Amino acid sequence: MAAEGGGKEMNEIKTQFTTREGVYKLLTHSEYSRPNRVPFNSQGSNPVKVSFVNVNDQSGNGDRICFNVGRELYFYIYKGVRKAADLSKPIDKRIYKGTQPTCHDFNPITATAESVSLLVGFSAGQVQLIDPIKKETSKLFNEERLIDKSRVTCVRWVPGSESLFLVAHSSGSMYLYNVENTCGTTAPHYQLLKQGENYAVHTCKSKSARNPLLRWTVGEGALNEFAFSPDGKFLACASQDGFLRVFGFDAAELHGTMKSYFGGLLCVCWSPDGRYIVAGGEDDLVTVWSFSDCRVIARGHGHKSWVSVVAFDHCTTSVEDGDPPAEFSGSDEEFHEQIHFGVGRDRANSAHSRLSKRNSTDSRPVSVTYRFGSVGQDTQMCLWDLTEDILFPHLPLSRTRTHTNVMNNTSNSSTSGNPPNSLPNTLPRSNSLPHSSNPTGGSTPNSHTGSTTTTTTAPAATTKANSIIDSAFIATGVSKFATLSLHDSRKERHEKDHKRNHSMGHISSKSSDKLNQLSSTRTAKAEAAKTLGTLLCPRMEDVPLLEPLVCKKIAHERLTVLIFLEDCLVTACQEGFVCTWARPGKVGLLSSQNNPANSPSGTVV
Repeated sequence: MAAEGGGKEMNEIKTQFTTREGVYKLLTHSEYSRPNRVPFNSQGSNPVKVSFVNVNDQSGNGDRICFNVGRELYFYIYKGVRKAADLSKPIDKRIYKGTQPTCHDFNPITATAESVSLLVGFSAGQVQLIDPIKKETSKLFNEERLIDKSRVTCVRWVPGSESLFLVAHSSGSMYLYNVENTCGTTAPHYQLLKQGENYAVHTCKSKSARNPLLRWTVGEGALNEFAFSPDGKFLACASQDGFLRVFGFDAAELHGTMKSYFGGLLCVCWSPDGRYIVAGGEDDLVTVWSFSDCRVIARGHGHKSWVSVVAFDHCTTSVEDGDPPAEFSGSDEEFHEQIHFGVGRDRANSAHSRLSKRNSTDSRPVSVTYRFGSVGQDTQMCLWDLTEDILFPHLPLSRTRTHTNVMNNTSNSSTSGNPPNSLPNTLPRSNSLPHSSNPTGGSTPNSHTGSTTTTTTAPAATTKANSIIDSAFIATGVSKFATLSLHDSRKERHEKDHKRNHSMGHISSKSSDKLNQLSSTRTAKAEAAKTLGTLLCPRMEDVPLLEPLVCKKIAHERLTVLIFLEDCLVTACQEGFVCTWARPGKVGLLSSQNNPANSPSGTVV
């Protein structure tokens, strides 16, 4: 956990940090920004975002980087740890008037050294397709804002497609486009295709092919980010209403849901094998959700403000079978077959069972580690390890789970006579607190049905069981951990907000409108409160609480980017600085080529 308290050390910007694999170092010569390097006045501007693409350039500098700063959009050759950044020669630079870039995405399938396809979303709702190598503007979608007038929050090419892309807006809608189609000169008319709980999918009614092909309406409020699963078959959506919703993309069917502890969800990402989803947002937490079990399996507390980005590190995620950690590349048979969904999902569950069995009985335990990171508005970067202690609990914890499953299915669970003292007394290797039993009410890894029922049903005795679990948790002496006081302070602040908003409603000359708005807000909050302690949103003490391996202040302004690459990780802040952090053993490459007289690190620590 990050150290508490004030002082100079707490406010110092870190230029290196240490993990179990070694030291990561900031390469000051590899910092990308506007050519003049003057910090950007970020007040009222959209977040700085970064996109990468590899054009398979034979020169060895195949990576290209795009980033937006205010009204400006830059496209550079990205030299990473190999050479210092040359900001004087952007391949392309664009300055927009009347609107600002908000997000962008390259199509990796069509990228070549002579041409790339870059989608750019804007604050006024338009989407532009450009080629920054040829310096061409191919098309402008939603030009007249007839499809949606709200800000574009996320744009992504559909995996494996050369022409389809998906766009999310702050209106809460998503639209599927085809680059070959026009948008029409009139507002589109829609026909309902599929509808479910808090979502609907419509097709565009038209005599000829036109955009959008589909319109998704998801949840209440803005749709802040979405992410495709590694195989492109599923779509995870993070919404301002605090819900994570996971859909089968082609069938437009809801697979499962999760609710934030409080506030909206701002970011979401998938593990490299598609088995886990991590989301972050306004509750200052990162939440790990199991795709197969449709439940929250852990939360991480390290940030002191909203979490703006979460991302998995595919290079550090590993499976260890009594030997040194192997880089997660899909070559391991057990995990390679888990990448596939549908039929492959059953095989993933069998692999899950094999790992669990070997983990508890084999003399050479299997060690599974997922590494993911997060950055937030508190200017801090956190790195987290999700290990088998959380994913596949050991025997003592398994007995606890079995005991709770029995309680959850017995109406007289409170008098079962079994003492709740089988919780582990030591901290697991995953830096988590001792946690109570399975909050799913008896679901097992192999009971997954692929439907939403696993997220919405619970045994009648869950409340009684939770009270027993709560007692067991208190007995461990850690029930007063920081996150519980975090919840209390948030609750007090929400109460103050309620009072302030209530008085504003009486002061306003249009008090009836204000009161109606406040009434709907309170109703929404009351509905959200009903999810606390359920499968959608387990209480803090009902799931493992992860501590960050690393929690460092690395910028003066709020952080908006975290991307893991093979030899480095990339961060960016709202001042418009894109920073490269060399992985252990990679830092000497830059210094030897560009700064032979400097220290081996090539950086100021």
